[in-house]
Amino acid sequence: MRLMIPSIIELKVDADDRRIARLAAAAVGLSLVDAAIPLPLPGVKPGLANIVALLALARYGWKSAAWVSGLRVVAGSLLLGQFLAPGFFLSLAGAIFSLAALALAQYLPRRWFGLVSWSLLASFAHIAGQVLLARLWLIPHDGVFRLTPVFALAALVFGVINGLIACRLQQESVMEKSIP
Repeated sequence: MRLMIPSIIELKVDADDRRIARLAAAAVGLSLVDAAIPLPLPGVKPGLANIVALLALARYGWKSAAWVSGLRVVAGSLLLGQFLAPGFFLSLAGAIFSLAALALAQYLPRRWFGLVSWSLLASFAHIAGQVLLARLWLIPHDGVFRLTPVFALAALVFGVINGLIACRLQQESVMEKSIP
């Protein structure tokens, strides 16, 4: 007769895990704020959670930004009741495209490229990913591309605004650390 010994699974949580959890929680909260803002055109949102991803990229690197974005997409969709719905996949496609753009953008010279330009690149990549997925899956007609100028204008406006906010938050963080 074999005795059953209970298994204990212990997860080691370190400072990086806690930091990513805090950043992801902030991003999820901002996603919920995004969802609550009434906008005239479906699919156009400010993308406030991207501010957190930009700060994670600037402070901790691409891996942290990817974790924050991925957790935001999954947790945000669960909280909004959209998990595995078309909106989830559109958000996921946008996040993947924007993370790919940020993976390349982080190697641009920081002398000329900073949080605002990163935000713009990520914003345009996000829209590109969503429009391509919508064309390939949801609306199999080239007419979907007629909305691209409207989405591109929104990406430009919100990309600049989010980049400026991230830049300001980054500056305040640096100033707080320098004050004795």
